[in-house]
Amino acid sequence: MTTARRKICVVTGARADYGLLYWLLKEIEADDALTLQLVATGMHLSPEFGSTWKQIEADGFHLSEKVEMLLSGDSPQAISKSVGLGVIGLADAYARLQPDLLVLLGDRFEALAAAQAAMLARIPIAHIHGGELTEGAVDDSIRHAITKMSQLHFVAAEAYRRRVIQLGENPQRVFNVGAPGVENIRRLPLLSKDEVAARLNVHMDRPVLLITYHPETLSETAPVESMRTLLSALDEYPDAVKIFTYPNADAYGRELIDCLHRYQERHGDNVVVSSSLGPLLYLSVMRCADAVVGNSSSGLIEAPALGRPTVNIGGRQGGRLQAASVIQCEEERASIVQGIARALEPEFLASLNGMTPPYGGGDTARQITEVLKQAPLKALLLKPFYDLPQGDEE
Repeated sequence: MTTARRKICVVTGARADYGLLYWLLKEIEADDALTLQLVATGMHLSPEFGSTWKQIEADGFHLSEKVEMLLSGDSPQAISKSVGLGVIGLADAYARLQPDLLVLLGDRFEALAAAQAAMLARIPIAHIHGGELTEGAVDDSIRHAITKMSQLHFVAAEAYRRRVIQLGENPQRVFNVGAPGVENIRRLPLLSKDEVAARLNVHMDRPVLLITYHPETLSETAPVESMRTLLSALDEYPDAVKIFTYPNADAYGRELIDCLHRYQERHGDNVVVSSSLGPLLYLSVMRCADAVVGNSSSGLIEAPALGRPTVNIGGRQGGRLQAASVIQCEEERASIVQGIARALEPEFLASLNGMTPPYGGGDTARQITEVLKQAPLKALLLKPFYDLPQGDEE
């Protein structure tokens, strides 16, 4: 008698989480005990953000479902309505697919919609990258909410494992597997500097800055004003090649995209603006860059693993573990200019030799797959609150 394959449904809503999930998808797909069900939603289905679902299929994956949920507006009301559409669409998708387990990564509103629909359908959830802090973004609350709706937890560092347990999760269900982004660096055949220059049609014989800036959704300063401050600071480096990637489809994100394209029109060949570089090209650019600038988590996770300096702006990533390669700046022009100057100093780069990044050694996908195969499904949904032992509350 053959045992039925366990159906693992993975929902991806944006280029960033797909890139981090890539090797896990490969592991699940190759395992004889598992069946991969892959659902694309959110930014993947938007032409404005590059229709990145096409890249998923070009990578050889079959999309089990495509769920439209992203409204064209980027006001807080539009984001809330997108979550509602996502819950409706994903509920229907789960009813058709009947998965045994759902896998989600991160803290975006698409993942929140996916978790809500699964929780109410009594589908156990495995969550990746819980326990972290991003104090300047609403994503912080979303991440912790998904943790409480999930039954299995795959965290990127021991400090995050302790925090998930502090949230009342059973230690036996919380696994420190490192960050998927570190595994990407280890396993992807990254492009050379000449190959990157050819793909982007830029000359890279001068300082190269890779810039990703997302709306800081809990800041009192309007995101567009913060973006203008950043662009003004970048004007202090007129000879540098500036490679921008789009912000996420968060509240006010489209205003920032408009700013980037106007900046590109003014500065011509030295500026590249991309809706989506894709994991391979993005990490290849990062390896070639003299500095990573902005407020993306990749500046704190992937950039240190590549030994590249990061200029981290503002409080969006506040609370995350930071390597010695991360230079923290205020959202002020002078602070950003000073931070970039520091990152470009040869002495600073030399000081990073031998640095140990805080996010693991790059064997994440295999570890997660083994747990997904062996977890006792019938026992997962019942989840008593785990109280810390006396004396561990501090």
